[in-house]
Amino acid sequence: MMNASSRPRLLAAGAATVTVVLWASAFVAIRSAGDAYSPGALALGRLLAGALALGALCVVRRVGWPPRSAWRGIAISGVLWFGVYMVVLNWGEQEVDAGTAALVVNVGPLLIALLGSRLLGDPLPPRLLAGMAVSFAGAVTVGLSMSGGGGSSLLGVALCLLAAVAYAAGVVAQKPALGRASALQVTTFGCLVGAVVCLPFAGQLVREAAEAPASATLNMVYLGVFPTALAFTTWAYALARTTAGRMGATTYAVPALVVLMSWLVLGEVPGPLTLAGGALCLAGVAVSRSRSRATAARVVAGEPRPEASARESA
Repeated sequence: MMNASSRPRLLAAGAATVTVVLWASAFVAIRSAGDAYSPGALALGRLLAGALALGALCVVRRVGWPPRSAWRGIAISGVLWFGVYMVVLNWGEQEVDAGTAALVVNVGPLLIALLGSRLLGDPLPPRLLAGMAVSFAGAVTVGLSMSGGGGSSLLGVALCLLAAVAYAAGVVAQKPALGRASALQVTTFGCLVGAVVCLPFAGQLVREAAEAPASATLNMVYLGVFPTALAFTTWAYALARTTAGRMGATTYAVPALVVLMSWLVLGEVPGPLTLAGGALCLAGVAVSRSRSRATAARVVAGEPRPEASARESA
């Protein structure tokens, strides 16, 4: 039976699981939508769909505006993560092969851990660093095995690196805001800020939507409602209950899930190297989220951990 002390931790772990599963599914949806929509138009359409879904939920639940103290983090994360990241990642992945994208973009979780330690005072336990190293190796292995021998450009590498930096900075900026506003508030208004940043692509979106097949548009709406509205909210819920570095490490499960979903949905049978990379990703996540025997014993005994705080309960 779930006791009162373990319930918040399990709920946060469940929220993180929902996030990585939906973010993995986004890669399958982007493949279809990206054939009909340009990077900026796809980002704007996704954010508008997400903002509408989140706005409707806020109206139903009578959620008000976030407090003024939370707006700095919401605005920064909205510009960098919801806005800049989505556009430049869509663009960058058109310029480089999958292996290069995996190598560069998956620097993001490592940057989150380092920035979280520097700016938020998050701990960097050896298990977290070791797990992230293993997962990073797995992500690169998956990317290289699925690259198909494509070429890379300096522009594409720069865009993927910019995406990784924007992602990391956005997560670290979002963390303090979650101490002042709810996960739903932070996600909703961050999504709105991102949509405003992407408004210059409105003309492209209108033109491309008129010519796009229904399947591509439905995939764009799916991206907005599930991998954006729902997954970013569950992400924020979990992030409020753990460190930025630990949550960043959790996202290394995404490449392994993408391999599985591509196999089931697209019929792309993974090779041995791809499967090995996916296994490394999952092994690294398990290591990064594990605790030492001494810490586990203290938790079972009901004693506080040395770094005990709300952010470590996940």
